[in-house]
Amino acid sequence: MTERFDAIVVGAGPAGTAAALTIARGGLNVLVIERGEFPGAKNVFGGVLYRHHLEELIPDWWTKAPLERRIVEQNYWLLNDDGAVKIGHRSRRYVDGKPNNFTAMRAKFDRWFASQAEEAGALLICETTVTELLMEGDRVVGVRTDREQGDVYAQAVIIADGVNSLLGKQVGAHRELEPGQVSLVVKQTLALPKEKIEDRFGLEEGEGATIEILGSPSQGMVGLGFLYTNVDSLSLGLGIMVDDLAATGARPYELLENMKQHPALRKLLQGAEVKEYAAHLIPEGGLRAMPKLAGPGWMICGDAAGMVNAVHREGTNLAITSGRLAGEAVVAMAKTGDFSPEGFQAYARAVQASYIQRDLAKYQRLPAFLHDRKDLLMEKLPDALNDSLYEWFNVDDRPKAEHQRQIVRNVMEAAGGMWGLLRLAHQGWRAINE
Repeated sequence: MTERFDAIVVGAGPAGTAAALTIARGGLNVLVIERGEFPGAKNVFGGVLYRHHLEELIPDWWTKAPLERRIVEQNYWLLNDDGAVKIGHRSRRYVDGKPNNFTAMRAKFDRWFASQAEEAGALLICETTVTELLMEGDRVVGVRTDREQGDVYAQAVIIADGVNSLLGKQVGAHRELEPGQVSLVVKQTLALPKEKIEDRFGLEEGEGATIEILGSPSQGMVGLGFLYTNVDSLSLGLGIMVDDLAATGARPYELLENMKQHPALRKLLQGAEVKEYAAHLIPEGGLRAMPKLAGPGWMICGDAAGMVNAVHREGTNLAITSGRLAGEAVVAMAKTGDFSPEGFQAYARAVQASYIQRDLAKYQRLPAFLHDRKDLLMEKLPDALNDSLYEWFNVDDRPKAEHQRQIVRNVMEAAGGMWGLLRLAHQGWRAINE
């Protein structure tokens, strides 16, 4: 007997689950196929979830979901070999009333989120790999799995199988990821008692902090580190663009170990025990690397569609929104009984009209800017800012005017003179204000 559903979702991450939940609530039969032992088993996640966009699907979800801490403080650190320029913001507004964001463990969160889709009527099958899409001409009509008699058919297939999507390649949605469009993130989960975390980071019970790290840990390559607080552990990681890793031969795990020894981090991590190590690819190409989003019988969402805002380190909320929009497109097509190509393109138009497209368009020049000026942005500028602040706070026999002149020299030398500084400012402005 041939298995048929209204829709099949490949992948039970945030994008796929959001799609399945939306479709099931629309009264349709939807199958979710997950290759992991359970949803979240194959995911590597820095650790931050945002409230707003999931709230559109599940009101007050944060009161039910398994979360770690409510983020009350967010920071950027620019490191050189022994110093740190720290820029951050702490406010009760982030956590009073409806919190802005949380730290979370995807192995816990994804299982909970998938359970919400199951309660709505979605069928979830795990430990099953979709090996290819089934085609009739140029139309996707189902999927082939690695199970015996594993062909399953549907009116719509939603591809949410993560970065470097094999199914996306089959339908020509995108080509092989270029090394300059993807980063390799290595992450350690470090066990540390709850009380020590709160003491070291100046947190009250249940509060959390995030630190994004630029500078010396990436050794001149385009990269970003992070340190997030969980209930009784820390998430520490470092992501480096794959083309830089290939060119330098650097080993990400060694870079992460070196970062742990930085004076600004060492005391925060003291006594923490590594309980988990993981690595994962993250799409970083932005709008210019985003593939075609839909075609006859299919749509593509989340990381599989390159939906990551590298500037604000947002990916999960974009995935959830894209999955919801794909699910809404399926429900709309089912109501009219018209699953023509035009119905699938409605999803692509919905993404283009959403904050996803607008935010990625705003920063579409940024990947090229970071690549072209990486020596300055990842090495020289953090050095110059650290040296300049040392001059500002240092007290010796020299007059303050001399200290200030040295600060100007530090910045000018790093930028390549006044014209270099102006050119950097202009290029940077364009990169974040397309």
